[in-house]
Amino acid sequence: MNWLVLAGSLAAILALAGIARLLRLGRDGKVEDAGAAAQAAEDALAGFCAEGALVSDDDLAAIVAGADGRVAVVKCHGVNLAVREVRWSAVRSTYEGIEVDTGDRRFGLVKLKGVDVLDVRRMARSLTSV
Repeated sequence: MNWLVLAGSLAAILALAGIARLLRLGRDGKVEDAGAAAQAAEDALAGFCAEGALVSDDDLAAIVAGADGRVAVVKCHGVNLAVREVRWSAVRSTYEGIEVDTGDRRFGLVKLKGVDVLDVRRMARSLTSV
């Protein structure tokens, strides 16, 4: 009888672990690549047409430039991507990378590790040369 209870408990635990995996629960989200960041910005912001994107070295955040000069910041919120439009003046360089002050207390300060000001300038310059 005890073996049946043990086997049933083990089966239930494995079933719940499988369901959690299917629902992508308990995983850290990542910005997969620049294309995923650009798509997230276009989906979240009305009329936004992404022309360039930079992803941080830790894959937790990205900055996306729009064709019309708008800029968006993308960060992981669980397994989903959250997007906010910001002003270019909110983007600043630090020793560790780029910081973006979203002006939204709940969204917070977004840090793009490993992205430097030259990367951002190249991205912005490619917009003006089109």
